[in-house]
Amino acid sequence: MAVSVTAALLIIGDEILTGRTKDKNIGYIAEYLTGIGVDLREVRVVPDVEEEIVAAVNALRDRYTYLFTTGGIGPTHDDITADCIAKAFGVGIDHDPRAVAMLRERYSPEELNEARLRMARIPDGASLIENPISKAPGFRIGNVFVMAGVPSIMQAMLDNIAPTLETGTRMTIETIEAEGLAEGIYAEGLSQIASSYPSVSIGSYPSFSTSGFRNQIVVRGKDPEAVAQAAAAVRDHLARLKGDRAPL
Repeated sequence: MAVSVTAALLIIGDEILTGRTKDKNIGYIAEYLTGIGVDLREVRVVPDVEEEIVAAVNALRDRYTYLFTTGGIGPTHDDITADCIAKAFGVGIDHDPRAVAMLRERYSPEELNEARLRMARIPDGASLIENPISKAPGFRIGNVFVMAGVPSIMQAMLDNIAPTLETGTRMTIETIEAEGLAEGIYAEGLSQIASSYPSVSIGSYPSFSTSGFRNQIVVRGKDPEAVAQAAAAVRDHLARLKGDRAPL
């Protein structure tokens, strides 16, 4: 029986919403989690506003197995994620001796100023997520994982998190090229196939390049046999439309 483990991702930062920073984490995290058997079901982006972060954290952590956050754990005044997580859980927050020790591995006593020490403020009861790149840790509290927004640091943190996660049945995915066929031609038949295989997700994804339009049909599901059957039905449907096979 297929087991489902779900997750949400909360992206925190004004810079994402204004477009100044182009997010590079959503696609990476989605692909990573899919690969290990965790279904990313929702992504939200919120500004650096306490009440909005707290509300989103509480909504998402109650709805899914895991919540991952990125952004807002640096040394500046607008890095308020740790405080917001503490408020969401109703716990205190202070400089964590473990986190301070990690920062001391990188900074001399003169360099470890009050701003940098902000990165050692961890909610009570949280465990730390190691950061091999810049040493400032992320943390986990309950089912919430708080990570940096810098992609290389986030990726290193995710590698440290992954072995601790409960995982479910991995997704089986088949991609089919709809060569020479526009979506409007195969859409009706594709809908009928999707109705016949309710345990399988079937999507059509067009793209355009200098060589012209390209349509791909992606069949996804946690039952490999059902995915294979649905993919075969899609291929037969496309073949009939292209005249490669006599109608059944």
